[in-house]
Order: sequence, then C-alpha cells, then structure tokens
Amino acid sequence: MRARFLVCMMAVLAAPVAQADIYKCLDDAGHVTYTNDRPANGKGCTLLTREQPITTIPAPRRPAQTPTPASFPKVDDATQKSRDETRRQILDNELAAEQKQLEEARKELAEQESVRLGNERNFQKFLDRVQPFKDKVALHERNIEAIRKELSNLK
Repeated sequence: MRARFLVCMMAVLAAPVAQADIYKCLDDAGHVTYTNDRPANGKGCTLLTREQPITTIPAPRRPAQTPTPASFPKVDDATQKSRDETRRQILDNELAAEQKQLEEARKELAEQESVRLGNERNFQKFLDRVQPFKDKVALHERNIEAIRKELSNLK
C-alpha cells in the first residue's frame, strides 16, 4: 500500500510540466484577446513572458461621454441662484412645519402613555394602542432628518 503510494507520487512529480505560449492580441476595434494559439497573421499580437501575470477579469467599461448639445437650454447664474434660494426657503418652511408636527406628535404620545385604560390589564394591549403614536413620532423624525440632509446638499 505504501509502496504503491510512493510510486504514484513519483509518477506525478516526474510528469513534465505543461506550458504554453500565451499571446495578447489587440484587434482594430481595440478589443484584447488572450490565446495560446499562435495567430496566423500575427498582427497586433505579442508574446507574454511566463513571469507576467495575466488577469482574466475584463476591465470595467467606461460610459461613453457625449458632449452637451449646443441647443441644450442653459440657465444663467442669476436665475439659478434665485431658484436655489427659493428651494432653500421652501425647505426651511417644510422643516419648520415638520418640527411643529413632531412636537405635537410627541405631546400626543406622552398623553397616551400616561393613560392606562381599564381593558389594558395585559401590557401588550397598551403597547398596541400606543404604537401608532410612536410610529407618528418616528415618521416626523425621519422627515426632519431628510429635510436637513437636503438643506446640507444645497450650495
């Protein structure tokens, strides 16, 4: 058994190492192809050295950049500044309204949490009744966070 294993190992180690020449070919369209067959025309192909690492992952494609057409409508700086100021004012108004609604929702939640109804001997019933008020508070908090993020993105 042991002798058979040693014979097999020696056969594996003594087998010749398979090596092939690798060519990197570039066609007229700029596409790169790697092959181990020597190209017939050899145009645009180079032999790679055995020490050179070859990657098989294609490079990410860059999106085609199209220039802005001359007929594309443009806005002058003063108009854009006016639009930005109007947007900022609208967001500030929305933020103020959302903060007011958050205060009211917190007040309603506090009122509901302070009251315990007679049919709520089971604590889960209390939690079920109060949950919509908690959800309303969380909604207004998320809205305020989103508006603040929009305001921070303005120039």
